[in-house]
Amino acid sequence: MKILALMVVRSFIPVFLVALSFFVLILEMVDLFANLWRYLNQEVPFSQIMMIQFMYMPKCVSFATPISVLFSTAYCLGESYSRNELIAVFGAGIPLFRFVVPLLVISAFVSVFGYVFEENWVIDSYREKNEMVKAALNESTTFSNSNVTVLGENISTIYHADYYNDQNNSLTGLIVTKRGADGKFLQRIDAETAIWNAQGGTWQLNRVRVFTAEGDTVGEKGFDTLTDGDLTLAPENFRTMTNNVEEMRAPDAREWIDKLRRAGLPYREALTAYYNRFSFMFAPLVVALLSSAIGGRFRKNILLMSLLSSLVLSVVYYVTQMVMRLLAKYGFIAPSVGAWFALFLFLILGILSMRNART
Repeated sequence: MKILALMVVRSFIPVFLVALSFFVLILEMVDLFANLWRYLNQEVPFSQIMMIQFMYMPKCVSFATPISVLFSTAYCLGESYSRNELIAVFGAGIPLFRFVVPLLVISAFVSVFGYVFEENWVIDSYREKNEMVKAALNESTTFSNSNVTVLGENISTIYHADYYNDQNNSLTGLIVTKRGADGKFLQRIDAETAIWNAQGGTWQLNRVRVFTAEGDTVGEKGFDTLTDGDLTLAPENFRTMTNNVEEMRAPDAREWIDKLRRAGLPYREALTAYYNRFSFMFAPLVVALLSSAIGGRFRKNILLMSLLSSLVLSVVYYVTQMVMRLLAKYGFIAPSVGAWFALFLFLILGILSMRNART
């Protein structure tokens, strides 16, 4: 059995590496030609374009890994069947599932390695690639924001500002409302402007009016400047929410989603993308199970049929995933369902196909 497992592994690995290189090249070419006219309009140097494509390569590897596993598994099993090797294996009493166990083990290893690779290399390189594209195309991003409302570090404090200026970390038309543990009004602070004091970690308020609850009445005081030790919410919380979860590592992405929730902004799309990072990790294992069931059905035109089946199944998987993420984004289903549904659907299809596979 060990010799048979080695034979399967030796036939799988070269095909997988070639398939991975091929699909990475396809993804690189798609991205290049989609942006080529923009590069030409901005007269971006050839060396800079190549550097952008190089930084995109880890992301391409991440995208291409599942489809490469699918193609390699289907092709290797198809080759074995065309050479009548599977007939000998089945005649020896070895079921199909036991025969493909080495491929499933490799796919599980690829899944774990893919997550580590994503967290430590893909995210950073993809973020740098996007920044390089913006720089090459002279695109700028502003984090200034208008009409922004944010919950404080404790939910008893609410900030509202007419405008946040990200260049000098200042707020205009600031209103801060403080509530007690029972939700009753305690204090309201109105300031025409507020400047962030980085050293003290607080906001310096200018032209201030303070309304404080005094029993059944409300007292008012005025100040030219005021520093309140409770107002320590960092300026980053007032910025325009333009971050991309795909460019963040898992802890940063989770923190970002919490900020969206505290600010009362839409977070379902970001949460779905966060969950999708973990579900996508298992994609190589699931597609390996599915392709193991269909790979032995090809006896003629193995290369063409394996490639065709891989592309069709990959398109169906990604389209299903895209539709579920859209449903999760607009609140029709939970974000966890939107991220995991496609994976579990293909897992069930793989198990059913394996049970009905030729053996």
